[in-house]
Amino acid sequence: MTPEMLSLSNNAPMFLVAMMVKILVVFVVVILIVAYATWCERKIIGHMQTRLGPMHTGWHGLLQPIADGIKLFFKEDIIPSESSKFSFILAPIMILVPAFITVAVIPFGPDLQLGNYLIPQQITDLNVGVLYILAMAGLGIYGIVLAGWASNSKYSLMGGIRSSAQMISYELAAGLSIVAVFMLSETLSLRGIVEAQAQAHPLLSFLPNWYIFSQPLAFGLFLITSIAEINRTPFDLPEAETELVSGFCTEYSSMKYALFFMAEYANMIVIGAVTATLFLGGWGGPFPGFINLLIKIFGFMFFMIWLRATMPRVRYDQLMFIGWKVMLPLALANILVTGIVVVLF
Repeated sequence: MTPEMLSLSNNAPMFLVAMMVKILVVFVVVILIVAYATWCERKIIGHMQTRLGPMHTGWHGLLQPIADGIKLFFKEDIIPSESSKFSFILAPIMILVPAFITVAVIPFGPDLQLGNYLIPQQITDLNVGVLYILAMAGLGIYGIVLAGWASNSKYSLMGGIRSSAQMISYELAAGLSIVAVFMLSETLSLRGIVEAQAQAHPLLSFLPNWYIFSQPLAFGLFLITSIAEINRTPFDLPEAETELVSGFCTEYSSMKYALFFMAEYANMIVIGAVTATLFLGGWGGPFPGFINLLIKIFGFMFFMIWLRATMPRVRYDQLMFIGWKVMLPLALANILVTGIVVVLF
C-alpha cells in the first residue's frame, strides 16, 4: 500500500466521504443501466425480428423505462390469500440485494489521484474477491426458491425447484472453470487479476496478456455457465412461459414483480463485469479505465440479448446433460491441462 493510500485510510472523515461517494456513483450508474437495459433489449430484439420496438413514449421510445416504472409503482399490489406473506414479500429483496452488493468488489479503473491521495476506483478490494462474488451468486438463488415456495402455487414451486437444481449444476462448473485463472494470476483479488493481465504476454509479445488468449475454454465455460446461473435464454427454465405461465414469479405484481427483472439485468451487468475482469483485462484498453470496462460490459450484455433473440429454450433434460456431462468434465480437464503447463513451463 502506498504512503498516499495509508494517509487516506488514516484520515477517517475523507475516507468515509470517498467511500460514500463511490457507493452512490456506482449505485446510480447501475440503476440507470438496469433501467435502459430493458429499452435496449426491446429495441435490439425488435430490429433483429424486423420490428421497431418501443417508439411512442419519447424519441424512439427512450422514455419507455420511466413510463414502465411509473405504471408498476402505482399498479395494485396483489398478495395471494393462501401465500406465506412475509416470505412472499422478502423473496424479491433477497434476489435484488446480492446482485447489487456484488458490484462492491469489481475494480472499475486504476487509482485516481486527488491532491496527495490515491483513491481506488473500487468500493473495496477483498483478497478473496472472486470467492465473494461466487458466494453472493449462490445467495440469489434463495430468493427464487423462496418466491416459488411462498406463492403457494404449483407453477411457482416448480420454477423455484428448477432454479435450485440449475444453480447447483452450473455453479459447480462455473467455479471450476475459473480455477485456471487463479493458477495463472496466483491471486483471488480482482484487482490483482487485472494487474496480472496488464503485463506482457509470456509467449506472444504482440498480444495483451488477457486470459481469454491463454484460457479460451475457461472463458467459454464461464460465460455459458454464468448465463445459465442468471436464468437467461436459452436457459430460462425457471420462468418458461410456455410451460409454467411465468414460473417462480407467476403470482407477483406491481413493484415486487419489477424487482425480479431489476435483479436479472443487474446480474447481467455483474456477469459482464466479472467476465471482463477475469478474461479481458478488466479496465485495460485504449480508452480511460472505466470506459474500457463499460464497453466490455455492454458487449457481453448485447451478446446475451442476441442469444435471446436467436436461440430456442433447451429442454430440462438437455439442461442437466449439458451441465453435468459437458461443462463439468471440460472444466476439470482444463484445470488438469493448465496445471501440467504451469508446472512444466
